[in-house]
Amino acid sequence: MSRPASTIPKIDTRERILDVALELFVAQGYDKTSLREIAEQLGVTKAALYYHFASKDDILLALHGRLHELLRETTEGLGEAGPWRPGAFANALRRLIGEVISNEKLFQLHERNRAAFEKLHQSEQHTAMHSDLEVRIRELLADTGLPVRTRVRTACALGAVTFGIMLPGDAFADIDRQVLAELLSEAIDDLLETD
Repeated sequence: MSRPASTIPKIDTRERILDVALELFVAQGYDKTSLREIAEQLGVTKAALYYHFASKDDILLALHGRLHELLRETTEGLGEAGPWRPGAFANALRRLIGEVISNEKLFQLHERNRAAFEKLHQSEQHTAMHSDLEVRIRELLADTGLPVRTRVRTACALGAVTFGIMLPGDAFADIDRQVLAELLSEAIDDLLETD
C-alpha cells in the first residue's frame, strides 16, 4: 500500500544536488560538467542551484567535506580512551575500508579529478578541513609512548588502506568488493600483528 505523496519524505535538495554532481563529476569530470547539466539532471533551474551553492567550486568543496566527515568518524575516539592499541587502529582501518567501499564514487571523484582538487587545496575552507584530520592522524602516529615499531607499522597499515583501495582507481574493478575488503583487512592484521 503506497502512502499519499504528501507523506513521502523528500530528500534534501542540497543532498540531491551533491548526489547528482558526484555522478556527473565521476562520469565526465569536474571541468567538463556544467552547472546547467547538474540542474537539468535534477529538473531544476540554475537559479535553484545557486540558492544552495554559490559556485561549482562550492559543490566540489561540499563533496570533499563528505569524505572528510567519513574519515573523521572513522578515526574518532582513537587514543582517547586510555592507552592506544594497534587493535583499536586496526578496527578503525577496517571501518575505513567499509566506508571506502560503500562510498566508492566519492573516492573515485578524488582520484579522477586531481587537478580540481589541487586548486581546492589552496582554499582556506579546505585547509581548515584537511588540517583537522591530518593533525589527528599525526598525533596518533607521533605518540612517543608507543614502540617505534608499532608507530611505523601503523603508518604502513594506513598506507596499505589508502593506496590499496583509493590510489589504484579502476585497477581492482575486477575484484569483488567483499573479497577486496577481506584482503585489505588481512594486510592490516599482518602489518599490525593482530588477530
